[in-house]
Amino acid sequence: MLRGLKLFGTVEIFVTFSLRYSAALPKPWAKVSKHDIIHRHIYRGFAASHSIQQPLLRIKSRLKSMADLESQPKFAESSAEVQAPITASKRSNAELRNIPIHFDRQAENKKAEDGHNAKRVKRRHNRKPKPIVVEKTSPDGYLLCDVMELRESLGLHVDVKTSEDGKSFILEQQPTTEFRYTELYIAKLSSTGDGIGVDKLEGGTSEIIVVPYSIPGDLVKVKIYKRLEHYSLADLEAVLSGGHDRDDSLVRCKYFTKCAGCQLQMLPYEEQLRHKREVIVRAYKNFCKVSDGVIPEIGDTIGSPLQYGYRTKLTPHFDVPRNGHLPTVTPIGFTQKGRSFVIDIEECPIGTPAINEAYKKERIRVRDNIYSYKRGATLLLRESLEMDETTNETKKSVCIDSKDTVTEYVDRYRFKYPAGDFFQCNSSVLPRVTEYVNSQLKLRLSNDEYKPLPAPKYLVDAYCGSGLFSITCNESVEEVIGVEISPKSVACATSNAQDNNITNAEFVLGDAAVIFGKIRTPPNETSMILDPPRKGCDNNFLNQLLDYLPRRIVYVSCNVHTQARDIGYILKDPRGLKYHVNSIRGFDFFPQTHHVESVAVLTLQD
Repeated sequence: MLRGLKLFGTVEIFVTFSLRYSAALPKPWAKVSKHDIIHRHIYRGFAASHSIQQPLLRIKSRLKSMADLESQPKFAESSAEVQAPITASKRSNAELRNIPIHFDRQAENKKAEDGHNAKRVKRRHNRKPKPIVVEKTSPDGYLLCDVMELRESLGLHVDVKTSEDGKSFILEQQPTTEFRYTELYIAKLSSTGDGIGVDKLEGGTSEIIVVPYSIPGDLVKVKIYKRLEHYSLADLEAVLSGGHDRDDSLVRCKYFTKCAGCQLQMLPYEEQLRHKREVIVRAYKNFCKVSDGVIPEIGDTIGSPLQYGYRTKLTPHFDVPRNGHLPTVTPIGFTQKGRSFVIDIEECPIGTPAINEAYKKERIRVRDNIYSYKRGATLLLRESLEMDETTNETKKSVCIDSKDTVTEYVDRYRFKYPAGDFFQCNSSVLPRVTEYVNSQLKLRLSNDEYKPLPAPKYLVDAYCGSGLFSITCNESVEEVIGVEISPKSVACATSNAQDNNITNAEFVLGDAAVIFGKIRTPPNETSMILDPPRKGCDNNFLNQLLDYLPRRIVYVSCNVHTQARDIGYILKDPRGLKYHVNSIRGFDFFPQTHHVESVAVLTLQD
């Protein structure tokens, strides 16, 4: 029988259910228009869709194609009358009504389905992947710089497309192919902590392959799963023979080579520090782009007293499938390397013991209440330290709410801030950093015995946050002014200064458009500390800085690539030509990972 199906009250589609092509049907059925009949097999694909809106956009062309198909069979007066199919375009509808035809339902169904699948496969293979836009100072951006450096050394093509504003690379994706297995030697260690090797192909060509968890000298077996314009990405299958510096006995995590958190656990710590110095060298080579001799030799990277158990903050996460189906055990942990899903991890060896103990309890709590979550979530675990001023005994606790107050000690200074706010999460290395910054603020402007110039006596702490450098460096200057665009951070920094009895520090709320509008100190007698987020300083801030022209700049960065870019912007601007780069040195806040922080010091010359 024939029915009309209405969807959302706007579209009506006629569908046939069990319509038999036989002489037993009444005469009126033989006069049904070809546009009224849609075979139920074709409708099945439409009805099975998860979403109605998207199929409705495609149903018009499918209706027309099936109407053409249904134009051929007509209901014969007798089932014994059989004649070969005749194309509708060759005869009129009046002629076709009088031609008896036997209709093979199964054959036509299969023909329609095969044709549809063939078109679908053809569309999938012929579809050109969209280009990937990669910001130059992102991990993928500086990985590409390392790849192109290797390609250049091998005499391979090194031309890379860039965006119109010059801030991003544009990479063409290669069509999806089958996984390919190969063996190769690793030639260099990239700034992202991944090994890069060269695979010799037939015909004398070469393919650059990025292999995680490998180091120079390793002979590895890999599975290539993605191809880009200038290199391919691979999974590490096995280390067939280790390089000179590889020591797998140093690995403390059973999820190493799966979890995306660490990259260098198999590398001795001294080698990690040497590699991180090289990362800073490459960053300034690729992103600063100033004349030779302007950037001094990069200093040795200062290591962390703790190489494991140092992280005072962890943010594990979990996913909840949208269809409501939950696995027997919901994975709670961290993202797998090169993938977007979470792997189940019970503890993290670079987290502090207190953090890992709290993490075990949080895992139990989440799984006991997993059905209350409509979507995935990120957990917060932040260590807080309370000290008894009488006995100097410390007591550790862990905050799991972003609004909880965390207490942290750096040397003799105490800091309190909301658990969800930014604060360095390796407290063991923080005293080394603040001591170094203090020493740079005290540097004399001139060592000439006939014209000695003391260090600047004022300090402006831009991006002051909760007041880390403003408070720990207060003794190096006469007056400190902390600037922040967040009212909450200004209030937090002010409270911390009062708790530490700091009387020469003031914190002001700055507008991003005129961030130095409230600074009244003489620029020639002022030092400035910059400690921006990973994206670095924007051009608006740098232009205001160059208009102000502080005597000394101490740039603390958690992303040496954006730091190198910003230093280059300052040195190449006509207003900043008189700045001299005193020193650049790295600090290892995150052992076992590729991350390195850097402190650059600039002084304005007369």
